[in-house]
This record gives sequence, structure tokens and C-alpha cells, in this order.
Amino acid sequence: LYPKVSILSDNNARVYLAAWGWYGLKGWTFNVTRKGDSVEIKVESKDGKPVCAYSTAAKEKQSFFRSNPVINRLNKVEERAGYDEKAAGYGRITIKTALFLLVTVAGMMAYLVMNATVFANQPQELAFNYKGFEVSTSIMQLGFFVGASILAIITQIISAFARPIIPVTGAIYSFCQGFVISFIVFTVIKGYEYLGLLALVITVAIVLTMGILYSAKIIKVTKKFRMVMLSLFVTMISVSIISFLGYLIPFTRPFVASILGNFWISLGLTIISIIIASLFLITDFATIDHVVTNKLPAKYEWSAAFGLAFTVLWIYVKILDLLIQIVGKSKK
Repeated sequence: LYPKVSILSDNNARVYLAAWGWYGLKGWTFNVTRKGDSVEIKVESKDGKPVCAYSTAAKEKQSFFRSNPVINRLNKVEERAGYDEKAAGYGRITIKTALFLLVTVAGMMAYLVMNATVFANQPQELAFNYKGFEVSTSIMQLGFFVGASILAIITQIISAFARPIIPVTGAIYSFCQGFVISFIVFTVIKGYEYLGLLALVITVAIVLTMGILYSAKIIKVTKKFRMVMLSLFVTMISVSIISFLGYLIPFTRPFVASILGNFWISLGLTIISIIIASLFLITDFATIDHVVTNKLPAKYEWSAAFGLAFTVLWIYVKILDLLIQIVGKSKK
């Protein structure tokens, strides 16, 4: 295609156009239009008639789904670090991810302290069976658990849209998740606390494995990969919503309860969730690569770090749920 066109972009997102070929001698004009991450170039003759056109949109077109809702917005950021501004780095993202996970541990410790002090003198008024485990707890204890769960959901949503305050909302989310995890491990499955440690070991193994598969380019984040992830994610969300609505309707409640109460169906859904969450790690790694290699400002490190921590915690919770189901079934 003549005139040939090449596009270069520096850290300040300025676009340079270089065109050559004998058509340039005719005085034809090049109209450059920037549309988000793409550049469209139209070549016109002296009398204004279109000659040819070129666009980077086809090369840069991506699936609208990238990874979890916290981190996927980073792929759309056009801002680049200036010459006198610090760019994002892998090391600092790793440290920030570790900080969020340490806050999760702090949330777990907070529950243990409250369980030994505040909750210790509360009457165990509530008793129920959870997947084969007999649970006894107080109204206050369960109230704190529900409150922490709701706060975690709220801060997760806020973090997806309010990047500047992610250090705060991300820390609150991580703390609440730690509180919830500790309630499950030390109250719901009391006597089987080792399942929490086993879930941690499996989670670490999954993260390391997915990291090796990504760094070795055994699994590549292509458009097809993203579309498969999208299909799995939409299916999982749709099943959850339909199940929830079906349980609210008295006519369909017994049917939904019988399905979700089936051990093998519940086990299968949990395993699928773990697979999807594990694959999300690959897209998270790819997004972090995008942040660093494209020299986004260091302020975006918090978003990348929290996105990765969010996925790791999700994997841990699903693995813990899987172990609870298996052990609970064997107890029966």
C-alpha cells in the first residue's frame, strides 16, 4: 500500500507520521486522527479526493473483557510517565501486592483477638449445618461476619472505579476478607483448621504454576483466550444470578435447593470457579506487563497490585470452599 505509513509514539503520547514513496511528490495530504489508542490516517489528493486510508485499530482491537474488574481498566490508560516522572516497576508492584496480602493476615488476626475477647462471653444462640459442619455462633459474631462481607463487596466495587483511593479501599477490602476467612476457618469448620493451611499451600502452588506458564509463554493472552475467559465468566455469573433469583421465588425454591444441595453439582461448580480464577491470573500478569512495558506512571502500581491480590484471595476462598465440601461429605 502506497504511500507507506509507519507510526511511532513517545512517552508523551505524541504521534509522529513518516510517509515516503513517489506519491509524496504529488503534494497529497495526510490527515491524522487519534481515536483513543488507535490512529487513523487518510490520504487525499490535491482536489480532496480520497486515495487510501490506514488505521491501527484493527491491529490494536481487543476483547472488551480483560481480567477482573479492578485491574482491567489499566489496559485503557493512555497516560505515560514523563521524562522526569517515575514509571511503574515490577518490584514495587510485587511489594504492594504483598502489602495487601499482609493486611489480609491482619484481618485474620483481628478476628482471632475478638473471638478470644469480645465474642467469648456471647451466648451461642445460633446453630446450623454448613456443608456437613455443625456451626454454633452468637448473633454478634455472625453480625460482624455479615458486615465484613458486605463491606468487602462495597470496597471492591469502589476500587474498580476510584483508582486514586485504591490504597485505602484495597486495604479495607483485604482486611475484611481476612476477617471473613478467619471466621470460616476458626468458627465454621472448628476442629478442621488445617484446611485453611492446606488451602494456602494449594493457592501458592497455583500462583507459582500460572506464573511459570505465563513467563514461559506456554499460555498466551490472545484475543481467543480472552473470549474463552469471557464465555466462562459470563456463564458463571449467569448461573449464580439465576440460582439466586430462583431461590427467591417460592415456586422454584425447592427445585433450586435440590440442585445446589447436590454434592457433585456443587463440587463441579466450585472446581470450574477455581479454574476460571486461576486463568484470571494469566490476564492479570499480562496487564501488569502492559503497565510496566508501556511505562505507565508509578501511581498505577496500586491498581495493578490490588488486582493481583484480589485474584489470589478469590482463588484461596474457592479452594477453601472446595476442601470444606470434600471433608464435609466424608463426615456425613
